[in-house]
Amino acid sequence: MPTVLGSLRRLVLAPSPAEVTFARRGFPVAPSPVTRRLEAVPQAVVCGFEWGIEAGDPREIEGRLGLVDPEQRGFAFEGATMAFTVLDAMGRGRRTRDLLTGAGQPHIFLAYIGIGFAMARLPRRLWPKVLPDLTGTAYHPTMSWLAVDGYGFDLAYFHTRRWVDEQQVPRPYPWQGAPEYFPRAVDQGIGRALWFIHGAQHRQVAAAVRKFAEHRQADLWSGVGLAATFAGGCGAEALAELCDEAGEHRAELAQGSVFASKARVYAGFVPGHGEVASAALTGLSAADAAALGDECAVHSDPATAPTGLPAYELWRRNVRVRLAQDGRAATVTE
Repeated sequence: MPTVLGSLRRLVLAPSPAEVTFARRGFPVAPSPVTRRLEAVPQAVVCGFEWGIEAGDPREIEGRLGLVDPEQRGFAFEGATMAFTVLDAMGRGRRTRDLLTGAGQPHIFLAYIGIGFAMARLPRRLWPKVLPDLTGTAYHPTMSWLAVDGYGFDLAYFHTRRWVDEQQVPRPYPWQGAPEYFPRAVDQGIGRALWFIHGAQHRQVAAAVRKFAEHRQADLWSGVGLAATFAGGCGAEALAELCDEAGEHRAELAQGSVFASKARVYAGFVPGHGEVASAALTGLSAADAAALGDECAVHSDPATAPTGLPAYELWRRNVRVRLAQDGRAATVTE
């Protein structure tokens, strides 16, 4: 049952569904069936957040989340995770852990992104409290870098002038003991946001990526590939052109697509646009792309990685190398 305190928290912390529309955000796109479908993504996140912040108990909202359309369900879990992360970080509790070891486990990839959305609304001094102990669960802590990706997406989506137009770079933070990698993971989230900001118009997305400093573009392209596959918005022909636009960063674009397919397959639902995008960007079905992702996985402690890179980046690099070896991506950026 909603509480007075929960309602106040929702009003203070959550944008309304209208606030996340492209028109309200001032994105340079005209309304269309594609933009309306893309807008449904942040709106599903907002719904999940509102349910979570008002209920405050995973058992109270799991039934609601289960009723959400399968294509949008992961986004609703993303919002609920954001809410529970805020509540846990501002007080004491294990709501996030209970959700992610329970009904939210199939949506763990998007749930990490939800943690990143919470980070964007919490002071850095509370960040050590945002990541629950998920020891023993799949892909933890390697994939927790998706929280930083989510943080970057939130910055770009809600503060577009500063992080996209002015291309500012956030201060490093020692996430998983790798502060130097933090800005790169943020850029991966910014790349995902560019797909939404430009309404899946592939040429405009590519032009937006190329406006950034050259050393940032590889990670931005990875984010574009993830968004294009997970959220959709383009047909096969446009996606083929997107591959051409990526040029030397074709491998990064494909790697992002692989991770999107992995997330969809793990959640148990792959929409039609996900299959189209996977085929266009990687030459693989979503199931085969997810399998390739698993074959390339790195689970070692980042502190023991001989390169000094987090296991997450070694995993991403392995995917890029495999795609290049299989002739599915022309180049691999080190």
